[in-house]
Amino acid sequence: MKFFETSKYHFFKKSTYITLRWIGIIGQLISVNFVYFFLDLKFDFITSNLIIFIGVISNLYLIYIYKKTQLSDRSAFIFLVIDILQLGVLLYLTGGITNPFAIFLLIPSIFSSSNLSYQTNFLLVFLTIITIIFLTFYSLDLPSPISDHFHVSSYYFYSIPISLIIALIFLNYLAMAFGTQSRLRREALSKMEEVMATEHELLSLGGQAAAAAHSLGTPLSTIKIITHDLMKQFKGQKEIEKDIDLLSSQVERCNEILKRLTLNPVEEDDFIDKDLTMREYLTEIISSFKEISKKKFIFNFDQYSNTKKITKSIEIVYGLRNFIGNANKFSKEKIYINLKSDSEITEITIEDDGNGYPRDVLSKIGEPYLRSRETLDKSKTGLGLGLFIGKTLLEKNFAFVNCRNSETRSGAEVIIKWNNKDFFNI
Repeated sequence: MKFFETSKYHFFKKSTYITLRWIGIIGQLISVNFVYFFLDLKFDFITSNLIIFIGVISNLYLIYIYKKTQLSDRSAFIFLVIDILQLGVLLYLTGGITNPFAIFLLIPSIFSSSNLSYQTNFLLVFLTIITIIFLTFYSLDLPSPISDHFHVSSYYFYSIPISLIIALIFLNYLAMAFGTQSRLRREALSKMEEVMATEHELLSLGGQAAAAAHSLGTPLSTIKIITHDLMKQFKGQKEIEKDIDLLSSQVERCNEILKRLTLNPVEEDDFIDKDLTMREYLTEIISSFKEISKKKFIFNFDQYSNTKKITKSIEIVYGLRNFIGNANKFSKEKIYINLKSDSEITEITIEDDGNGYPRDVLSKIGEPYLRSRETLDKSKTGLGLGLFIGKTLLEKNFAFVNCRNSETRSGAEVIIKWNNKDFFNI
């Protein structure tokens, strides 16, 4: 199974559900027995306790027979149906919709709405509505002598089920909306954790690559010198010159590959100092993009900017790379990066000359899984995960990140700011 395939399925924790059911069952037992013995109200006491006992049995089944730690969508649906029907029968015996505890009918479907699938939620809401309507027209009287004095107009009586149904639909919609956003955010955070885990795994491999680049530099230089001497020695012999040219071109190709390995900012080894200034951070990152991009990077910084060094952080490097990578992707020709740093703040501004953020997602920048309806070029669209990951990683390291459309250029602008008192203590 692929890493994120499990996010398509819906579960909730069995122990949490069991605890909530025990609270409900104990509450039912206390209510029924308190009303019968202390308030001396008359109703079908024995049948009511038997109905509550069904809830006890189902909970014991979950504890001792159902061995999984998570309730699947299907299993949760079955037990929530039992909860709705059990409470519905209990209300039928004690006054139906006029029983003030009828509001508890809403709890099972609302509880499921943020955890289970839309289909399951729809079925539970539908069952709850059917139960409410049934209890409106069919039920035993309220416990006597309350039933002797309870008389209300039809307007008030029918407003009770209507209000319950409206509350049920509204609360379920609200819970589903928040639940969906929560699931997406959890999935995006999991993806971020996977990316960061990969980055950490690449460190050891990157160290070996950088060491290889350092070690192979000398022998490749020697081969290059020898090829020049051979070219002079065999000048005019076309067949040999052709082979020497091929050898020379392959040496150059090896040098380019090793150069890219050396410039990769996620590789750390003995030849790259771990303590860097922010200017060095950005220089490394920009250099890595220049290797793969034909666009022009314009890097401006104050000559008198803060030169205090900070410990090299994968989170900061990856966060900055995400924003610079986005600017590179969406720009037309140029990317502008400005660094300001003094005794109090460190501020980085990243701008591009592209079309900027679409208006319909501008207010939601930083949320995962965003798609603009305005963008016509599908190759220029994404899920917003790069922005989400970059923003999350930098904010985790005390940065303030503001994404907006540039006030001076046509494209997008990202402002990343640290208070130095926090930044240099990372």
